[in-house]
Amino acid sequence: MSDDALTKQDFQRLSHFRYQLRCFLRQSEDICREHGLTPLQYQLLLHLLGFERREWASIGELAERLQAKHHGTVALVDRCEQLGLVERRASRGDRRRIEVHLLDRGAELARRIAELHQPELRHLHEEFHLPGWPELP
Repeated sequence: MSDDALTKQDFQRLSHFRYQLRCFLRQSEDICREHGLTPLQYQLLLHLLGFERREWASIGELAERLQAKHHGTVALVDRCEQLGLVERRASRGDRRRIEVHLLDRGAELARRIAELHQPELRHLHEEFHLPGWPELP
């Protein structure tokens, strides 16, 4: 066994982290489904609400945030568009570029679901003392 081998404590920490992460994700999945969305649909809406310095994102940017393939993200945007949650618009600066914008219905759903995530986020904050996160009420 080398000096840099993982210890039992390392495995326990990793196991605990993965368990807490899975608990958060399972609860998030349940919340999304209770509101008629898939977890990926909610994540797409959340990323549009939380995109820095603008109110829209490109398919490529959304694919990166979702860690998904481009064509999968296109299909997800299609489904969200059919549900009246988002819409595609041609960019004013470059008509070849398509922007995905959040519609009022999508924003309201994302805000409602995000609010329901706050208790579990507080729990994760307490559990892991995440750097850069403000104190949560």
